[in-house]
Amino acid sequence: MLQKISSRQHQILDLLMKNRTGLSIDEIANALDISRTAVQQHFVAIENESYIKKNTLNKTAGRPVTIYVITDKGINYFPKQYAWFSELILSDLQDEISPERFRGYMQRLGIRLAEKLRDRFEGKNLEKRLEELLVIMTDLGYQVETTDNGDPDHIHMQAHNCVYHDLAQQHQEICQFDIALMSNLLDRNVELLTCMAKGDCTCRFNIKK
Repeated sequence: MLQKISSRQHQILDLLMKNRTGLSIDEIANALDISRTAVQQHFVAIENESYIKKNTLNKTAGRPVTIYVITDKGINYFPKQYAWFSELILSDLQDEISPERFRGYMQRLGIRLAEKLRDRFEGKNLEKRLEELLVIMTDLGYQVETTDNGDPDHIHMQAHNCVYHDLAQQHQEICQFDIALMSNLLDRNVELLTCMAKGDCTCRFNIKK
C-alpha cells in the first residue's frame, strides 16, 4: 500500500517525474526555494519508501555528481484513471457474451487471483486466514474490517468503500470477483449481504465458519 507523503515531498516527486534523467539536491532546492538540508530531510522519507533512488552522473570535468531519479513505485504514487478504459472493455465483453457467462468470467478472475495468493494461506486456520485476507483487501485499496454479529456460525466482513464503485454500478457482476476471491482464499462459503453498487452504505459479506 502506498504511504501518505507530505505536500513538499509530493512536489519533489512531481519535479523528478518531469525530469526523468534525475536532479541533484541543489537543483531541487533551487527549484522549490528551500534549503539543501530541507531537501535531504524529505529525501529520507521518500527514499525509505523506495519512491526515489540515487544515480551517479559522471561529469567530464570535476567530481561525479549524485542525482536522484524517481522509481517505478514513485511513478505509481500518482493517481491513474483507468475506469473509462475498464468500462469500455467490460461493456464490449458484456455485449459479446451472455449475462451468465459474464458472471462466470468474473468468478474465474477471482479464482485466478486467489491461486496466485494461495501460498500465503496454506496451513493457516480460519482466524489467520481472515487476518491475511484483511491485509490483501487493504492492499487492493479497501477499507475493510471484520465485525462480531453474535452469530456463532458466521463472521461478517464489512467494506466501507468499493475500489470499482462506478464500474460495479454499471456491471454488478463484478462483485462476483470479490466473492470468488474471498471464498477461495478462506476456503469457506461467502455471501454478499449488502452492496454499495446497489445503494447500500457498505458492502457486507457473510462468511460461514
